[in-house]
Amino acid sequence: MQGNPAKALEYLSRGAHIITAPGLKRFIVVPLVANLLVFVLTTVALVHLFSDFLALMMDWLPGWLEFLAWVLWVIFAIAVLFVYGYSFNLITNLIAAPFYGVLAEKIEQHLTGAAPPPESWGELIPRTLGRELIKLWYFITRGLLILVLIVFSWFIPGINLLVLLISGLWAAWCMSVQYVDYPADNHQTPFPALRKKLGRRPLTSYPFGALVMLGSIVPIVNIFVMPIAVAGATVYWVEELRPQPTTVSP
Repeated sequence: MQGNPAKALEYLSRGAHIITAPGLKRFIVVPLVANLLVFVLTTVALVHLFSDFLALMMDWLPGWLEFLAWVLWVIFAIAVLFVYGYSFNLITNLIAAPFYGVLAEKIEQHLTGAAPPPESWGELIPRTLGRELIKLWYFITRGLLILVLIVFSWFIPGINLLVLLISGLWAAWCMSVQYVDYPADNHQTPFPALRKKLGRRPLTSYPFGALVMLGSIVPIVNIFVMPIAVAGATVYWVEELRPQPTTVSP
């Protein structure tokens, strides 16, 4: 398998450094404000969901099965954290997609000295929002299958942990696809072609997405991790994924 897990951490570290460079800070202001608003709403909603479900679960379990409560609590808490990070990313990215596209463009220009083909806001906004809807459909349709597996394996020891592992891998893949798509979309790379590029480097793509997902489930940190992920994904795109110019022999 191609790729390198250490590269995933390197790209995110460089992304965190790049967004503080002169001339780039102003492009993260609007996304950060959007992140803050979504953070408040999703955190409040999921805290209520978790407390209500936990109370319902304790009432439903018969007395002789109460020893399983802590196991179910841990499994549900992990699932809620993944849903939290997943939802936070999907909602915020849908709102801030055009701004993240511009951020990826400026970072690519910062790295290479050349920007993707220019677009007006009138062209950029509908195209990037349409691309987000394509990704959203891809994530939701397959995410629902994962959810069904979680529900049906909930009370099967061993299988439920395996399904949670699969869910974690899926979440990592989604985060990798989500953020590398910004620089890829700036070059109008077809969505299936992007997935193939990432799939050919699983040892970089999955760890990159896993690190982003880990940051997304940590309150407060998740507000800042998304611009860093865009920057890191752009570095990944520039160094490993973008089409290389062909040279013609004289």
